[in-house]
Amino acid sequence: MSATVVYRPMTDADLPAALALSEQLKWPHRLDDWAMLLRLSLGFVALDRERLIGTAFTCPQGDYATIGLVIVSSDYQGKGIGRALMELALDACQTRTPILNATRAGALLYVSQGFVEFGQIAQHQGLAHAPALHPLADSETCRPLKGADQPRVLELANAATGMDRGAVLDVLFDAVDYSLGIESEGRLRAFALLRVCGRGLSIGPVVAENLDQARHLIAVLLAQVPGEFVRIDIPADGGLGDWLETVGLMAVDSVTQMARGGPPQVTGDVRQFALVSQAIG
Repeated sequence: MSATVVYRPMTDADLPAALALSEQLKWPHRLDDWAMLLRLSLGFVALDRERLIGTAFTCPQGDYATIGLVIVSSDYQGKGIGRALMELALDACQTRTPILNATRAGALLYVSQGFVEFGQIAQHQGLAHAPALHPLADSETCRPLKGADQPRVLELANAATGMDRGAVLDVLFDAVDYSLGIESEGRLRAFALLRVCGRGLSIGPVVAENLDQARHLIAVLLAQVPGEFVRIDIPADGGLGDWLETVGLMAVDSVTQMARGGPPQVTGDVRQFALVSQAIG
């Protein structure tokens, strides 16, 4: 590793250079996407003199912390910089269990640092169709979320992920374009959010009791944005993949869910059918 490489916390002033680094890899992040992650996370950078050559983030979420956007410039790879950034990110987890979504290129590094696979995430994207609505149960109604729903949304999100989503949802609610919930017997049972992100729009998180609710929420959101580019990241075993392809959101990539320690456990009757993002989970 070059003796000129230094490491320090990321600041807002680093964001344009970080964006350029992700563009080098053909990743679709916008400056606002980087800024949102920095608001939620502890960011780290590697620099060779004044040049930003690497990044990593740790996002605390209760007893867990998600690690994301571990990037090293292509002309600095193989020099131990990625490993050094990961050590900083792991130290920032403190007593929290670290989890991440690993690309094929990164998986070997994470295995060497004690991470173990516990699932797969499939990335779907494409131009949105306006699909037929999947019917709900007779007692269920779909409606826009209101400010008064936020405590219940947090309760559902925490139960579906096993993590504390308070800070994440606070930031998402400020950025959301469309938000929906499914109510039954006066109680919110499921929700989904859509926001501007990356190349176009992103759906997530989607939290629901069952596949029918998840499909209905996604279909209603897609009907709001016909012809727009939409991305959604889903657990590969969640049952949505084949249906998403019928509405124009094709599977284009996958990553491996990994944890160093026991992965978070779902509680209650809901599951997360779509992630906020691969970096946040």
